[in-house]
Amino acid sequence: MKSHYLVAAIIAAMTSITLVTVRAGEGDPPEVPPEVASSFSGNFSLGINSHHMSSGRDIWADGSGFNDVQYNPMLNLNFDLGNGVTLNIGSWAEFNDKITGSVDGHDFQEIDFWAGISFAAGDIDVSLSYQEWIYADDSERILDVTLGGLDLPLDPTLKFHGRLDKGAAGATHDEGIITSLGASLPGFSLGDLDFEIPVSVAVATDGYHGGDSGYAYSSIGLSTSFPLTDSWSLSTGLTYYFTDSDVIPGNPDEGILTGGISIGTSF
Repeated sequence: MKSHYLVAAIIAAMTSITLVTVRAGEGDPPEVPPEVASSFSGNFSLGINSHHMSSGRDIWADGSGFNDVQYNPMLNLNFDLGNGVTLNIGSWAEFNDKITGSVDGHDFQEIDFWAGISFAAGDIDVSLSYQEWIYADDSERILDVTLGGLDLPLDPTLKFHGRLDKGAAGATHDEGIITSLGASLPGFSLGDLDFEIPVSVAVATDGYHGGDSGYAYSSIGLSTSFPLTDSWSLSTGLTYYFTDSDVIPGNPDEGILTGGISIGTSF
């Protein structure tokens, strides 16, 4: 089973490299009919992050310090199916030396795959995403339902993050749901840089993180990005999490400052 995951990871990596080469190559790209060009889009990024935070849980127990980093490539593809419906597929991976890698026995810790669909239901934007999180010789299966797009102050988004099958997380965690409310506080500019301030608050069902039910975490961030070339940009940011030790008992600190930087392109 693990060899199949590695083959899938290699295919995803080769696909991303091919796409980046086409986008960054010299000369003009081949002409694409407008109806084809508008039906397909995507983005690819390479990120360096201080922590792996999963619904408020500090996966590697890094705590409040910036002790070590992880590397996270990501590829996401969107297909416009017409009538306001978009199909979304993608993959994300994690590499670090914090423990012996669970995928390859070295630094390859995890690879995730997802497939989803988004559409408008009246004035509400709806997104459904099924995910396979592959690590430790097993898969954790996730279904996300996200509601947004309302013309309201702070652009609120409601997300239901459900663990359908605990898989590799089963030793200490149960199936359940994390419900989070996100919003964007008014940002600001410094010179040519525009800064965003995302915030969120979340509650968990009993046993989701191996603890009680109730308030799980809240977060506030500060992020910005700027172009490097016509197609590539650099993004960076900080996010502070405050977590509840009764609901998320595994975190070494209740307050955790995280940071990250990534280079990416859209096509």
